[in-house]
Parts: sequence; structure tokens; C-alpha cells
Amino acid sequence: MTGPAARLLDQPAVAAFDRWVDTALEPLRGHAIADRVFSTASHLGDWALIWHVVGTVRGLRSERNAGEALQLTLLLAAESVIVNQGMKRLFRRERPTPAGESRHGLRTPRTSSFPSGHASAAFFSAGVLTRRSPRLAPLWYSIAVVVALSRPFVRIHHGSDIVGGAVVGATLARIATRILP
Repeated sequence: MTGPAARLLDQPAVAAFDRWVDTALEPLRGHAIADRVFSTASHLGDWALIWHVVGTVRGLRSERNAGEALQLTLLLAAESVIVNQGMKRLFRRERPTPAGESRHGLRTPRTSSFPSGHASAAFFSAGVLTRRSPRLAPLWYSIAVVVALSRPFVRIHHGSDIVGGAVVGATLARIATRILP
């Protein structure tokens, strides 16, 4: 870790948590279904693609939903700037592997490992979408969990990166939904 804020993550308890997450995921790695689910989720999490697709599909239902889809896209852009151009620059944490496991064919991220942008965007989107359709909250958060867990599964993030990203995303969603109608 190279950033001054990164020293906060350079603690024995954080390292122990990261090892625990990695060990817990290990029995699933190499299992055909788990590899497919988490690899696909990781790819769909790139640039929050899955959330843009969800917003677009919802936007096709009505003019009001089309406005909400555009709003979600703009909110995701703001969330991305805050996380990827702001917070990640403070931490500059190294990734477990620079490009993840090669069998998943992932793009090589150029930003810091902490916090996870995939987890942040996932929990941000789940929070915003839940505000608009509360009865679908279990679906939105289930997708968010799978996208977030895909990152340590493919070894491109530490477990603590995911927790940090989820907290940041949920917090930003709460702020956004209080500010916007």
C-alpha cells in the first residue's frame, strides 16, 4: 500500500479478514457453475453495465421510468467519479493480483483496489432502485451481493475492499435518495 490513507488498511485484523474471505471462497473456485456466475457478474459489473441495463429496461416501461433511468445513469456517473477518481486515489491499495485469475479474462483495472468500485456501484444502485421499487429490494441487493463477491472470487479485490465499497455505495445511495425527489 502506498497512500497515506492506505495505512488504515495495513492492520493485522484487516489482513486476517481478507485471508478469511479468500479461504471461504476457495472451495467454490474451479467449480464450473460458480466460475460462470462470478466471472459473468464481474464482467457485468464493469462500468456498472448491469445497473445501466436494469435502468434501461425499467425505463422502457413508461416516461416516468425513462426519466428515472436517466437519473440512475447520471447518479452512477457521479458515484464513479467520487469512488474511482476520489477515494481510490487516497488509498492506492495494491490488488491481490493485478488482472485477477487469467481464466476469467478480466480487464486489468487501472485504479486502486480500495474501495471496490464494483461493490460501491452495486450497493449504490441497489439503494437507489430500492427507493423506487421497495418490493424488489431482495432482487436488487441479491444482484449487488453477487457482483460484489465476484471481485474477491476472481482475486482482483480483497474482501475488505468489498466491505468498504458496499459501505461507500450504500452511504452515497442514502445521500442521493434524500437529496433527489
